[in-house]
Amino acid sequence: MIRVMLMAAALIACTPVQEAQEERAPVSNQATPAPTPEDVVVRITAAQAGQIVEVGVNQRFAIELVGVPTAGYVWTPAQLPAFVTRAGEASGNTSQAQSQPGFTGGNHWEVLLFTATAPGAGELVVEQRRPWESNEPASDVFRVTIVAR
Repeated sequence: MIRVMLMAAALIACTPVQEAQEERAPVSNQATPAPTPEDVVVRITAAQAGQIVEVGVNQRFAIELVGVPTAGYVWTPAQLPAFVTRAGEASGNTSQAQSQPGFTGGNHWEVLLFTATAPGAGELVVEQRRPWESNEPASDVFRVTIVAR
């Protein structure tokens, strides 16, 4: 008899938790856009590797790449044309699921911001590497030719 009462109490105690779990909206693993600031005029993506991209003088432009900063790998400029300067950076989740409690690791957006300060043309190179592994080759390299007008 005591066992039956304990089992009934356990079932009653579990029911609200189960209902609460059923009521939660499912978390989407849908892609999240890069967290690029609104004032950026030109957004350069990984699909544009090796291409020529035109930008305006004195306008910010961004290179939006996915990286693994949780493993120490970050995108860093390795070569900038003389007419290009750094203008900030942004980072963020690549999926909505990464915003949930307990989610660890995974890929993240890394957005590198630049400004062309004068007209010109030149190759901009960014490398993905761990900053403390200076003698190791980059794990990935992104190249694009910037033409500022």
